[in-house]
Amino acid sequence: MSGTFSLDIQQVSAPGGFTAWLIEDHSVPVVSVAWGWGGGAALDAAEHAGALAMGAALLTEGAGDLGMTEFADALRDEAIGLSFGAQRDGFEGSFRALLPALPEAVRLANLAMRAPRLEEQSLVRVRGRAVAGARAALETPRGQVGRAFWAAAFPDHPAGRPTSGTVETLSALPEQAIRDALARQLRTGGVQVAASGAITAAQLAQLLPTLFAGLPDGPPPSAPPLPAFRQFAPLVVPVEAPQSAIQFGQPGLPIDDPEWESFQVVLRILAGGGFSSRLMEAVRVQRGLTYGIGGGIDTLFGQGIVVGSSATDNAKVAEALEVTRAEWARMAAEGPTQAELDDAVAFLTGNLPLQFTDSRRIAGTLLALQRNNRPVEWLAGRNERLRGLTLGRVRQVAARLLRPEALSVAIAGKPVGI
Repeated sequence: MSGTFSLDIQQVSAPGGFTAWLIEDHSVPVVSVAWGWGGGAALDAAEHAGALAMGAALLTEGAGDLGMTEFADALRDEAIGLSFGAQRDGFEGSFRALLPALPEAVRLANLAMRAPRLEEQSLVRVRGRAVAGARAALETPRGQVGRAFWAAAFPDHPAGRPTSGTVETLSALPEQAIRDALARQLRTGGVQVAASGAITAAQLAQLLPTLFAGLPDGPPPSAPPLPAFRQFAPLVVPVEAPQSAIQFGQPGLPIDDPEWESFQVVLRILAGGGFSSRLMEAVRVQRGLTYGIGGGIDTLFGQGIVVGSSATDNAKVAEALEVTRAEWARMAAEGPTQAELDDAVAFLTGNLPLQFTDSRRIAGTLLALQRNNRPVEWLAGRNERLRGLTLGRVRQVAARLLRPEALSVAIAGKPVGI
């Protein structure tokens, strides 16, 4: 894509101190709204891990004077898609509705947040589903390795435990802990909003006070700041399986670091470009050690953590890790070639419009930009910034930020030679 990609993002102010970002599109009569707060599962007490995630699942299980079935029928009758979700460092809600159903979507979303019923039958069913999911996650090497990696990297912070809780915490989770988690999180303060579709700025400004009416004043509590990534020696979780799952990572950089995009380019060339990445070429194509390997930046608590993964036969784990570390070190020492830089920039600039193909994705992207404290003009200048990257600058970033000696690895399986 050679032209300049731009979007008309409007900043909307509403009574009650609410603000929102909006991209209007009246080509189809659909509106998507997404909103979120900081905090998230990090506000759960350790013994109540998973409380907010369970609360999110229960919000659409009946609210106010509508039982579970009546609430589901009300959504279905108007073709409204309403959902809530807890992340490690935040909580989000969203809906998508046809224009005639917009008032009903706002009413039901508000009712879910303001007056969730948390009925016993719903609580039992959602708890059972959550426990089954937590138990199933530990039955596979992939599930085991992810849990081990984050626990080792952040052992003294909520980032080190599963957002959705564990079998133990979910099984013993009191109903009051779920109610308390929702009460901490769902507030009139600190909320960020994004919208897209067939709605004007004036209509959105009128909608926002209704959407959040009746919620407690003030923002959610602040999540504890993320400590430094704790480097750890290769960690093996014994799992009886013919293959081992591998997760590797290292410290990244703050979201507001001026070299954020330069580092994204470096990681795409090294690990994120599918079959065009160096890791895929070295580990799979040349040596046949894995079906797939890749990685990128995982953002949480204002930080970017470099995380990658692969899987291979137990007998090949040591060699796969040796090659991975060698490619990590080579990129740190040499940086990319000009051709690799050009290809990565072309992909990233050309791929940007694909994030704006429907109202739901647009609203989600706008909300993510706000969560990352991007200014409203940040997106408009992104492609120009990417095209302005020089080979020397990107090589300096690779040398500064890639740390092969700090690459921490967790393995779940029966690896040989580790």
